[in-house]
Amino acid sequence: MAQKKANTQGAKAFGIEPYESAKGEEYMNEGQEAHFRAILDAWKSNLMQEVDRTVHHMQDEAANFPDPNDRATQESEFSLELRTRDRERKLIKKIDEALEKLDNHDYGYCESCGVEIGIRRLEARPTATQCIDCKTLDEIREKQMG
Repeated sequence: MAQKKANTQGAKAFGIEPYESAKGEEYMNEGQEAHFRAILDAWKSNLMQEVDRTVHHMQDEAANFPDPNDRATQESEFSLELRTRDRERKLIKKIDEALEKLDNHDYGYCESCGVEIGIRRLEARPTATQCIDCKTLDEIREKQMG
């Protein structure tokens, strides 16, 4: 759930204004790369703070309740929290991959066809690896397969 929330809020979620392209500006120039690096770094930092918060919360809240119902409730809450953190761990890996692409100047290009993913799409989903057309085709194939 946290991943979806962060994705739908885009750059503004981290206090970063949307990128304003100048007319005729080259795609993924230094300014755009710096913009997306700031978004990705802020997102990763935010997720890492959540991981730390979870660890401290679980340490503070860990108790050996004598009542089996209380224990079950606590274990259920911890399980849900850990599933959320696992999803965030996978997201951090995607963010790291995007940062590596930025370092190699490969960020912002579709892995499937090589075209520009687009500034607005990347602001909405900074870890996107496909253009909207290729992603749509993948989703159609996925629906047909199962």
